[in-house]
Amino acid sequence: MSTVHVPPVEVVRGDGPLILGFPHTGTYLPEPIQAKLNACGRSLADTDWHIERLYDGLLPNVTTVRATFHRYVIDANRGPDGASLYPGQNTTGLVPLTDFDGKPIWTEEPTGADIAERKANFHAAYHEALAAEIERVKARHGVAILYDCHSIRSVIPFLFEGVLPDFNIGTNNGTTCDQRIEAAAVDICAASGRTHVLNGRFKGGWTTRHYGRPEQGVHAIQMELAQSTHLVSETQPFAYDEGKAAAMRATLTEILQRLVGLAPELKA
Repeated sequence: MSTVHVPPVEVVRGDGPLILGFPHTGTYLPEPIQAKLNACGRSLADTDWHIERLYDGLLPNVTTVRATFHRYVIDANRGPDGASLYPGQNTTGLVPLTDFDGKPIWTEEPTGADIAERKANFHAAYHEALAAEIERVKARHGVAILYDCHSIRSVIPFLFEGVLPDFNIGTNNGTTCDQRIEAAAVDICAASGRTHVLNGRFKGGWTTRHYGRPEQGVHAIQMELAQSTHLVSETQPFAYDEGKAAAMRATLTEILQRLVGLAPELKA
């Protein structure tokens, strides 16, 4: 294993066929950007809190690619063209103007020039690193499996009704990975006894949709976890709950092990 830290991205290179993506765990804000956030924005409430900790050490030889910048700088899981992932539904954009509750986060909204600079310095850097690791892993194994790691509060009326299931599996309606990958994730989540859904409110973000090309040997799946599964509370200070996390880590380990076990069968 080797770690490469090239701000604003951290890469840990493993020898296996699995890559974990972490686009939303970072909290870094350049000072000029932080200065333009209002109090709501500076709370960073929409962070994927502790997801990198939840997955840490679950499996050997896994490659990880983690954005260290916050999604309010620019969202690494949105397309660079800014197109909506969910047309007709409330969502946040490439550079969010509101939080997940629909509340404004800026005292001074980013300009077109600001967004272009952030795309070059942050968004492009993350995806160059991720694309390079996918290419490296595929060259080594003949196949690469990208598992995109996410979390979100379980109750957000602005984005969805009711309470979100614990496990939200996204494959863009089965197009981003082999059906065996999708089925493995669904089966293990179901066996855990927890609530789960396949391609529900979250069908996979831009990362999953962009890189998932199963016919070319690159398989992508997104896992969006309800934060109630591993946090003490879904409010400040968003503390990690060791007991809850231990139970989740067992199920997540089983999922990752199953996906790695499928890799030899998936070679293009």
